[in-house]
Amino acid sequence: MKRNFFILILFFLLADISFPQSNKIRDFSAVDKIIINAISDKSFPAAQLLIGDKNDILYYKNYGTYSYDDSKLLTDSSIFDVASLTKVIATTSCAMALYEKGLLDLDDYVTKYIPEFASNGKDKIKIKNLLYHNSGLTAWIPFYKTCKNKDDIFKTIYALKPEYPTDSIFIYSDLNMVILQQVIEEVSGKSLEELSSEIIFAPLGMAYTCFNPRQKMNCVPTEIDSAFRHTLLQGICQDETAYILNGVSGNAGLFSNAKDLYLFMNMMLNQGSMIDKRRMTSRPIYVRIFKEQTVELFTSKLTTDKYQNTRALGWDTKPISTQTLPAQCGNLISENSFGHTGFTGTSIWCDKDRGLIIILLTNRTYPHRESDAIKKLRPLIHDEIIKIFDNN
Repeated sequence: MKRNFFILILFFLLADISFPQSNKIRDFSAVDKIIINAISDKSFPAAQLLIGDKNDILYYKNYGTYSYDDSKLLTDSSIFDVASLTKVIATTSCAMALYEKGLLDLDDYVTKYIPEFASNGKDKIKIKNLLYHNSGLTAWIPFYKTCKNKDDIFKTIYALKPEYPTDSIFIYSDLNMVILQQVIEEVSGKSLEELSSEIIFAPLGMAYTCFNPRQKMNCVPTEIDSAFRHTLLQGICQDETAYILNGVSGNAGLFSNAKDLYLFMNMMLNQGSMIDKRRMTSRPIYVRIFKEQTVELFTSKLTTDKYQNTRALGWDTKPISTQTLPAQCGNLISENSFGHTGFTGTSIWCDKDRGLIIILLTNRTYPHRESDAIKKLRPLIHDEIIKIFDNN
């Protein structure tokens, strides 16, 4: 009898250590309604929503069809062009890994790795300036109008003169991440595609996340491009610069889905570690991707008195809401948060104080990129989710 009693006690102790407590059941039907109405209003034809915490997924749903004239429903294997989420999921993460290994110093000048970059007053730009988007480089260049290949793009960037003195103002710039990719590849001796798969996607089990996806029919179409490619973009990166760079760029080109992105964001919320659920054991197997200090450093807002700032290293923190452009993560998310958005209608946000992850993927650029209803919808969706989360 005593033996059975002790076995029972041991069982409960092990269960308490090995498994997270069950989550409260929350009714997210009000969020469903916002997204379903948005699809009816043709704000976007398709969406994936995932709400999670440190332990597990709290809510997940596929909405809509691949396009307005297609009856193909979204499934768990559907893949989105995540556009500028590439900047943090792949490029910033690779920079974090090289920083941890002592191969990349944030205070290094870019010219240490790319001497040609020094021309026209760019010699004082540091690695951290690329990540903070305060390098002074212009926001965007339509390279597709003048450049045929990678060499043309980099020659154009090398010839540029900064719009503002370095470290004097925030300008969100694709060019910063295009240059950072070149630095990463120079330091590591590997392509961004190879390195990000090796250190991020494979260890985390992000099976659907890649550049240049082979299963193009699983990809949600992003745009009918009438200006450059003159075709339906499905499984082809929407970003023109990434396209010229053979689909792999520091600023865009990555494809993924909500469940894969949750694996990544869960790792970041858990300060660089994740539970490997692919291996069945009586106790959790923890895999460390980054050190806690590295995650904290890269997701903490830069404090500066030189300009108004919400940026961290690669990541954004809670933006300042205005009447013309509400904060895309909503007003209710805590100041202690980090995230990013993508041009195609994608976003990932993590509220550290609540331990909450919100991933919203859409193809709002289909059929044409002029539709910007997502800018009003994203804040509504995030605020509604947080209301429900707080009230249950």
